[in-house]
Formats: sequence, C-alpha cells, structure tokens
Amino acid sequence: MIGTATRTTPIELMSAHVDCEVVTLPTGAKVYRHGAPADSIYAVRRGIVELLGATRETLCYRSGELFSYQDIVWGDGTHHSDALARTPVEILRLDRLRFLNLLHNHPTLAVQLISQQHVRLREQRTSGTCCY
Repeated sequence: MIGTATRTTPIELMSAHVDCEVVTLPTGAKVYRHGAPADSIYAVRRGIVELLGATRETLCYRSGELFSYQDIVWGDGTHHSDALARTPVEILRLDRLRFLNLLHNHPTLAVQLISQQHVRLREQRTSGTCCY
C-alpha cells in the first residue's frame, strides 16, 4: 500500500497557532501603512489584499497567500508599502517572533514561501510589472 503525504499549507500552520489573530476588514480598509513597524506576518484567508508601493506599483495577494514577510525577513523593520483590502477580507495576523518560531518548527514553510515568491516574480516578469 502506498501512502500519500499531505502537506500542511502556510495558512493552515498560521491558523493553527494559538496566538494567531483573525482580522476581518471591509473593502478599502488599510491593513497597514508604508513606514509602519513591520511586526507581523499576514495571510489572506478570504478576499484580496493589494500592496501599493512608494512609486505606486501594485501587487495583489489572494486567498492562501502570505504577505509582509519580506518586510520582516529582509527589510529594515518597516513596511515598504500600503496594504489595502480590495474586497472584504479575512486575514490572519501572527507577530514576528511567533512567525519566526513557526519557521523554526516547520522549516518546509520557508521552502513554500520561497516558492510563492518565485511564482510572483515569474508573473511580474511575464506581465512586465515592477516588483518592490
């Protein structure tokens, strides 16, 4: 008998965390502002979140995708974009330390995030949009 391995998704890992906060926002609400402290990771459970960069470039995140981890992992500790709810959204929020602990306990999460970023970069290259 051949067993099938199930892979836990990043959003499932986050939502299972005891300190994960669920935030529901209406269309047009700001998740965070450019320059605000980047102290949490976000995941879209439902809806669309748009990141709007300083030079007005945009990037949309949909259900199942994580965002803002770039600002925490590679940034200077501040957000480099505004994050807006483009539809009514339900997002998950996990603070930086707990997210890094989650990465430590589930190292395959890092591979999944790198894969997500790779797909994003390919989409941007194909569509000719800028990344930030």
